[in-house]
Amino acid sequence: MPEADEAAIEEVQGWAAGLGALHARIAGRFARAEPRRRVLAYLQGLLGNVGRKNGWQLAEHAGERTPDGMQRLLATAGWDPDLVRDDLRAYVVEHLGDPAGVLVVDETGFLKKGRTSVGVQRQYSGTAGKVDNCQLGVFLAYASGTGRAFIDRELYLPRCWTDDPDRCRAARVPADVCFRTKPQLAQLMLQRALDAGVPAGWVTADEAYGGDPALRRWLEDRGLSYVLAVKGTEPLWPAGGSTRATATQLAAGVPAEQWVACSAGHGAKGRRLYDWTRVALAAPATADSTRWLLVRRSRADGELALYACSAPATTSLVGLVRVAGVRWAIEESFQTAKGEVGLDHYEVRRWPGWYRHSTLALLAHAFLTVIRAQATAGSAKGEVA
Repeated sequence: MPEADEAAIEEVQGWAAGLGALHARIAGRFARAEPRRRVLAYLQGLLGNVGRKNGWQLAEHAGERTPDGMQRLLATAGWDPDLVRDDLRAYVVEHLGDPAGVLVVDETGFLKKGRTSVGVQRQYSGTAGKVDNCQLGVFLAYASGTGRAFIDRELYLPRCWTDDPDRCRAARVPADVCFRTKPQLAQLMLQRALDAGVPAGWVTADEAYGGDPALRRWLEDRGLSYVLAVKGTEPLWPAGGSTRATATQLAAGVPAEQWVACSAGHGAKGRRLYDWTRVALAAPATADSTRWLLVRRSRADGELALYACSAPATTSLVGLVRVAGVRWAIEESFQTAKGEVGLDHYEVRRWPGWYRHSTLALLAHAFLTVIRAQATAGSAKGEVA
C-alpha cells in the first residue's frame, strides 16, 4: 500500500478513536441507550460532509429514514445540556489549558423568520451587519498558544420575551429565567469558568462588554486582568487627574513619540501592524494591578480602537496588544463553528433545542480544534526530528 494511503487511513482511524473517546466522556449524561447512541451519530453528522446540518440531513447521514430521532434528541430526550457543557469545558482545558490562557467573550447572531423562535426580535446582528430579525447568542471561548475553542454559551432573551410569560412558556423557557443584559450573561459564564478552575490570566471582549463598569469591577475583584474594547465616549479617570475625560480625549493627548508600531498577530493578509500606545488611568481599589487605556491607531487612515485595561504593573505594552489580538481571532472560530460544524444550521425554535444543538456543535468544534492542534504538534516534532 502506498505510504500516502497508509497515512490517510491512520488519520481516519485517529479521528474515529478520538471521537469515540469524546463520546465515552459524555455517554454517562444519557441514561437511555437510544439517545446515547444517537448523540454519537449527531456528532458524526456535524463533523461529516453534510451540506446543511439540520435534522433531516443529519438523519440521512446516520442512515435513518426520518428526522424523528434527531429531533427527539434535541427536544424531549432525557439529558441535560449544561452537564455536557461541563464536559466540553473540561475537554478544552485538558487539551488547550494554559495558566496564561485568555477567556474571550463574544456574541453572534442567528437570522430567523417569524417571531416564534425563542429570543428572536429585530436587533443588531454583527453577522448580518445590520438590524435584522434574529437571535443573539453570547459565547465564552478559551484561547491559548495551542488553540481556541468555545466553552460556554447563553441565549440572550430580550425584555419583550421575559415580560411575556405566555410566550416564554410556549418556547419552553424555564420559569426561573429572568432578563439579563449581555454583560450579565458574560459574567455568569465567566463565573462558571472560574469556579470550575479554568486556568486563565486574562479576559477580553468587545465594547458591548467593555463599556459595562460593573463587569470591569467584577473582573478586578476576581483578580482577572482584562483588555476590553470601549467606545470613544467612554468616561475614564486619568492617573493624577481631577476630572474624567473620554477615551478619545485621552488618546488625543498622547505625544507622537509615545506611539509604537506593533503587530497584534497574523490575519488573512499577514501581520496586523498598527501603532499603539497606552495612557495610565486612576488606580483601582487593589494595589495588585494597574489600569490603562490602550489605544490602537490604523497606519492607513488613523482610525482609533480603544480598550480599558487592568493588569499587573509589570505588564508590557506588547503584552496588552497580544491579548487585544486574541479577540479578533475568535471571529475565525465563529466562522469555523458555523461553516464546518453547523452551529447556525439548526431549525429548532424552543429553548431546550437551542441549548442542546449549540452545546453539541461547540463540542464538535472543540474536537476539530484539538485534532488540528495535535496534528500541528506532530508535524512540528517531525520537522525537528
